[in-house]
Amino acid sequence: MTQIRTNTSRNVFGRVALVTGSTKGIGFEIAKELLKRGAIVAVNGRAEESVTEAHTALKDLGQVIGVAADVSDRGEAEQLVATVARQLGGIDILINNAGIGIFHKTADLDPADWDKMIALNLSAPYYCSHAVLPIFKQRGGGDIIHIGSLAGKNAFAGGAAYNASKFGLKGFGEAMMLDHREDGVRVSTIMPGSVDTGFAGRKEFGSEAWKIAPEDIAEIAVWMLETPRRTLVSRVEVRPSKPAKKA
Repeated sequence: MTQIRTNTSRNVFGRVALVTGSTKGIGFEIAKELLKRGAIVAVNGRAEESVTEAHTALKDLGQVIGVAADVSDRGEAEQLVATVARQLGGIDILINNAGIGIFHKTADLDPADWDKMIALNLSAPYYCSHAVLPIFKQRGGGDIIHIGSLAGKNAFAGGAAYNASKFGLKGFGEAMMLDHREDGVRVSTIMPGSVDTGFAGRKEFGSEAWKIAPEDIAEIAVWMLETPRRTLVSRVEVRPSKPAKKA
């Protein structure tokens, strides 16, 4: 088996990264930061138009492709991974960022919305990870980062489906880390609090300036990737330093 350079290197230069849900927000900023550091990046979203717009905005920063796919659909997720690996010669980094938030009391939560959140927030990371692991095996290792949430450890009223999906993602990531750490695969989870992404559903208090900036999460993700491979940063919790005060 050929050992890939990522097993000894501390940087992301020349590594191939797939970032799901990267047409805006955290995913877009991670893609941008990876490109600035010399990575080769595939951006993804469900709509061709938004993928094209993201690709256009990023193409001057480095080698980037855009692939539209709904990663909550197993077939599309698997095809996404296959397409990126074929076009870019493999995959070394997977960032599972795609997600959605719909917030209602349990009695008012539509079953279709439950299914939608579990599919995108929990099943999609499994589909993409499951598809990329054989590629990592061929290349001697790789990195997976799940973009979770503090809602994966702190429940809140109105968050039944969102909490369930993010609690599940945290457990999935930790188990996968234990499953594959001996294979040269590092699995990590970033758990942010409130991020200024225009994330739908919840009303916040006052100005948005107190929130975490998406580019801050991007810097954390790249820092984790550039940590020496003898070290695994399994989970990072991120909070606004000065959260808004309730009126």
